[in-house]
Amino acid sequence: MAENLYLRKDYQDSILSAIATSKLLPRKEYKYSDFTFIILKHFIENSTGKTLDELSEKNFYIKMGATNTLYNPLKKVDMSIIPPSEEDAYFRYQTIQGYVHDMTAAMEGGVGGHAGIFSNALDMAKIMRLFSSKRKLWWSAIFSSETFDIFNTCYYCPEGNRRGIGFDKPQLGKSGPTCGCASMTSFGHTGFTGTMAWADPDKELVYIFLSNRTYPNADKNLLSQNNIREDIQQVIYDAILPEN
Repeated sequence: MAENLYLRKDYQDSILSAIATSKLLPRKEYKYSDFTFIILKHFIENSTGKTLDELSEKNFYIKMGATNTLYNPLKKVDMSIIPPSEEDAYFRYQTIQGYVHDMTAAMEGGVGGHAGIFSNALDMAKIMRLFSSKRKLWWSAIFSSETFDIFNTCYYCPEGNRRGIGFDKPQLGKSGPTCGCASMTSFGHTGFTGTMAWADPDKELVYIFLSNRTYPNADKNLLSQNNIREDIQQVIYDAILPEN
């Protein structure tokens, strides 16, 4: 979970049990939750007999040339090149550096279906560029374009839920994850610790923003309150795609 801090492996069953017994909402509405991704990880591992970090590295990151994208980075790289994410004074009681910030992923040994991946800007740009590329040669060794389209479709936009299965999508109203200038074919994700990766196939743009906004603590989310990521994205669009 962190330096010199461990958890029994059989606690994984307790996590899954808590998810299985959690109460459902009285009515159908969108709620941000990692439950399905946590369950999916265990399903994949039980089905293949291999761990998620092994599978993702072999089938995705190596083929993409994303050599700095991995789980549990301290197994391969020095802590000094990894920014700290928080001075944890409530759970692990130490500086969190080189270990996943997400607490549930930490309890899963650093490998979660919803969190735990470390990367850098170049690797993230490679990944997002591959996702947004129309060149079939790039796709063939990874997955089909049909698979990507399934994960990038906003199935419940008419009901006010902007998200796709695998990606976040642009806002349907005034506020949301982007500057409001990205096309509806665009997709990406914003992270709790202060990250953003967004690709716009229509405009052929990939925007990567990395920060450790939770350091030294996560109490005040000034990054979101001040729309810093979104404003930078707007500047990029304005600079590259000026209005006629």
